[in-house]
Amino acid sequence: MMNPSPTPNKAFCSWSGGKDSCLALDYAQRMGYEVTGLFNMLTRDGAYSRSHGLSRPMLEAQAQSMGKAILFGRADWDHYETVFLHHLTRLKAQGIAVGVFGDMDLMAHREWVERVCNQAGLQAVLPLWGMDREVLLDAFLGSGYRAMIVSVRESALSRDWLGRTLDLHAVEAFRKAGIDLCGEQGEYHTFVFDGPLFDHPVPFKTGAVRGHQGYAFMELMV
Repeated sequence: MMNPSPTPNKAFCSWSGGKDSCLALDYAQRMGYEVTGLFNMLTRDGAYSRSHGLSRPMLEAQAQSMGKAILFGRADWDHYETVFLHHLTRLKAQGIAVGVFGDMDLMAHREWVERVCNQAGLQAVLPLWGMDREVLLDAFLGSGYRAMIVSVRESALSRDWLGRTLDLHAVEAFRKAGIDLCGEQGEYHTFVFDGPLFDHPVPFKTGAVRGHQGYAFMELMV
């Protein structure tokens, strides 16, 4: 059977489960891209996402609420690019032409996603690139999205932030603390559980806090 020809506006979204990938997906669909599915990279054992430390069931619950398929890759850091590229090639074979990413201004990240997408024959689209942090957060919160802080870099924020809602009070506290308002340097990560893209709020329960290499993560369970 022949592989379907790529459709110019058919896309996948590189999905972290947090605010940046959520807003990038929202913007990409407004731009006219047909985002048919999500793609997330897990740890080698498949237990948690590499970026935000979210469990696979929580990511699946997000995808279900949005009516999206979700594809997972599993790798350690040494094999991350090889596995990532393998799955991009699979997506291309399914007719996907575009990858949507939530990067804002880290040039090394942009260069990497553009390079691997180019190798797979895909176009990389970064809807949030170069946008002001205040504008992005205003757009996210003003659109009705709801997100919880699920990881912190402990040199930047204390564990007390875990489980707190991302809101204007949190943004003001980040400003006073002198950290990147969007956490682009890994100061914090979020889990989006409700908003315009979701058919219903994602149900979850909070669990234990675990630490790993200077970061703290709050366990979420379906």
